[in-house]
Formats: sequence, structure tokens, C-alpha cells
Amino acid sequence: MAYLDALKSAEDLRAGIAEAARARRLASNLTQDELSQRSGVSIATLRRFEAGGAASLETVLRIAEALGALEGFADLFPMPPAQTLDELDSLPKRQRASARPKP
Repeated sequence: MAYLDALKSAEDLRAGIAEAARARRLASNLTQDELSQRSGVSIATLRRFEAGGAASLETVLRIAEALGALEGFADLFPMPPAQTLDELDSLPKRQRASARPKP
């Protein structure tokens, strides 16, 4: 998905992901109907997604799984780099964000 990194907006990214999924489906020699059956996503939802329409995360993950393309999703929200040893020790333990001071 490296080529998707250059996209600027969420809408651009959504369209790029849809196009990448379509290209992978075609490279796998699958019809929309076959991918619909493999993924459990309705044919109408799949067609709308491939046309650049909105899709739920569940739908995108089901399509990605059916296409063997789940590996990139684990890297969507990397942890921020630690600046100190104390930060490094505390990052995995956090359960909630800190309270923000009121203006």
C-alpha cells in the first residue's frame, strides 16, 4: 500500500483502497460475484465499494481477508516513538488518555 501514502484526504485514500482492492481481485482472476461469496459481503455492497463508495471497516476487512490482504491493517495505528526510557516503559500500560486542562 505504499503508493496510497501519497494520497492527501480521507476521500482520496478511500478511493485508492477501493481501486487497489479491485485491482487485486482482477489479478486474482475473481469476479465480483466470486469475491462476494468468499467474503460474505453482498454483491451490491461490493460493487458500491469498488466504485469508490463508502464501506464499513467490517466490509473492508472481510474483502481484504478474502483477497489475502490483511497484513497491512495491523500497521494502521503504530505507537508513537518514545522520547525517554520512562515513556518507553509507560506506553503499553496506558488505558485512557490524560485529562486535558480546561481553557
